[in-house]
Amino acid sequence: MVNLMKASRELFSRTPDERFGSFETLLAHCQERKEQSTEFWQVSQNLRIEQEADGLRMRLEDAEDAHLSLSDWSFSQLCKLCGVHKDTVNKLTSETASRVFRDTLPHSRKPLQVYAAADTALAVHSSTYSRLFDAEVLEAVREAAPDLTPPPPGLDGATGLYAGEQDMFAFGIDPDGWVEIGGENFAPGFFVWNSEVGRRSVGVQTFWYQAICQNHIVWDAIEVVELKRRHIGNVQEALDDVRMAIAQLVQKRDARRDAFASGIQLAMATTFGEDAEEVHKLLAKHGVPSRLAEQVVQLVGPHTPYTLFGVVDALTRIAGRYENAGDRLVVDQKAASLLSLAV
Repeated sequence: MVNLMKASRELFSRTPDERFGSFETLLAHCQERKEQSTEFWQVSQNLRIEQEADGLRMRLEDAEDAHLSLSDWSFSQLCKLCGVHKDTVNKLTSETASRVFRDTLPHSRKPLQVYAAADTALAVHSSTYSRLFDAEVLEAVREAAPDLTPPPPGLDGATGLYAGEQDMFAFGIDPDGWVEIGGENFAPGFFVWNSEVGRRSVGVQTFWYQAICQNHIVWDAIEVVELKRRHIGNVQEALDDVRMAIAQLVQKRDARRDAFASGIQLAMATTFGEDAEEVHKLLAKHGVPSRLAEQVVQLVGPHTPYTLFGVVDALTRIAGRYENAGDRLVVDQKAASLLSLAV
């Protein structure tokens, strides 16, 4: 078992305006940004970084003479493209910085890809970059698992659902999907992430977990599966990865639920003992102390058949009376061991 830290790192790095209270509001935000965005293809010779009253702006001569402000990410990409240090350019006046970009911007026959929303350039990429919109990723999640929900709110109201200027991250669980695996209880969950501006890969991670703390650390996870792709080539295939990974998680959840339900039905139909004396003997055989066995017999009652489910249910109710967690655990383990007899 492993502890997963992805969601916790997101929790501590996101500002309040990047948090969303529901999957629907996150998806609506990403869809709106997609609709407002534009991709400009521009040879570098026709791209200018010019000084204006409000600072540096990008002028695209092949795009109806568009004038775009620069985000922090697109500014960093331009600096890298020109081979100049961002920290150095930040120390220059706007006039000097514009001359630096003019003198260092490489010329090429291949066009650059400028991704913009409203009047801001959000990213600048070479022609090899393949964009995948956050809204498309979230739609794939919704198709595969419409009933999965965000985790309980974390520290400072963190939601597990985030989208900012540079990337998106979503954390989903099934709070009603608890099943027994290897004698312990687990529930299904997933992380999915993407960046429209190339800040990170697109990917999905599915898992079964035992607990989530307020820092959104996922504790004691098993069956952890991760798929991710870079934004090159046919990155649209990543949507199939997301659908497949989450659909398999849901299918396994449903199969385990069915198996658990079948086990309960079988336990209800299985006679554990013909009378109180036989129940005492069988419980002793399975390591249940005589005093605890007597409580079980009294709870099930002499006028009710001593079924396997009735005995397990009685043990579970007795465990709930104990204040000490260690005592509860011992009795719960006895109950789980007996329930496995129905399989």
